[in-house]
Amino acid sequence: EEEERVRPLRDRLEQSLLDSCPGCRVNGHREKRIPNTLNVSFRFLEGEALLVLLDQYGICASTGSACTAGSVEPSHVLRAMGVPSDWIQGAVRFSLSRYNTEEEIRFVSENVPLIVQRLQGLSALGKLADAQQYRHSDSKPRDRVGARR
Repeated sequence: EEEERVRPLRDRLEQSLLDSCPGCRVNGHREKRIPNTLNVSFRFLEGEALLVLLDQYGICASTGSACTAGSVEPSHVLRAMGVPSDWIQGAVRFSLSRYNTEEEIRFVSENVPLIVQRLQGLSALGKLADAQQYRHSDSKPRDRVGARR
């Protein structure tokens, strides 16, 4: 009964974050995972920075399991799963229970994108990646402002 109630909440939160947060990915198999846990990564962001801002909104989350609390090393589990390094540091885990409500999921879904957007604006790695992507784009030098012909 609990699984039938919690899984749809997790799935709604997951879809909401994927739809509203650029640079977001789910870590784990689509179906073969426990129903109450959502682990997502935000590319080029730091999980600890996300946690600080989530806490300011009253949103509880973690950057790893209890057995790795206090570790500054990237998750060995995410590494073993093949999660790319530019995603691992931005991993956050949301754990749900039968006590969570639709309203709480909606609150998290509305506020996490604001937090992610704020941090992406501050992310030096994200800005560097954007600059590199621009340099490697298909645009020709003559199309750029200030380029010589």
